[in-house]
Amino acid sequence: MLRITTPVSEVEMRELRSGQKALISGVIYTGRDAAHKRLVETLEKGEPPPVDLENQIIYYVGPCPAKPGQVIGSAGPTTSGRMDPYAPLIIEKMGLKGMIGKGARSQAVVEAMKKHGAVYFLAVGGAGALLAQKVRSAEVVAYEDLGPEAIYRLEVEDFPVIVGIDTLGVDLYETGRERYRAV
Repeated sequence: MLRITTPVSEVEMRELRSGQKALISGVIYTGRDAAHKRLVETLEKGEPPPVDLENQIIYYVGPCPAKPGQVIGSAGPTTSGRMDPYAPLIIEKMGLKGMIGKGARSQAVVEAMKKHGAVYFLAVGGAGALLAQKVRSAEVVAYEDLGPEAIYRLEVEDFPVIVGIDTLGVDLYETGRERYRAV
């Protein structure tokens, strides 16, 4: 099992291969489509974004409110395709090096990942309560008005992921289907 500590480097990300399992520790940020849309609008206006994502990882999640005694509520991944219209520009202009979610990605996202050394990690859907146990702290850092879709800064420890698409563009969804057909 690989161990990844944030912030990450492009060199580190280029060494990862599709299908590898990893545990992420450090700071990751959250964001869904509404936050991504605002980030892109900010970039297009030439304004500074409200959060620095250079060499960082963003988790596509809208966490549930925390119950008493919890840091965060259930925090399972959302479908990543909703971020596809925005992700290439965020990768290019903000230096994002990792995304965590579930589901396939568009060719435009894969091309941006290959060019800029970013990786797409998969988290297990339906395991939000278990994933939330890996979050040590959570605070809203941008777009508070979006509620659970705001950008949160999470401190995580041993957050489990699988490299879904590496910097070579090798896609676990595709290779997995090929292996299944071969059986």
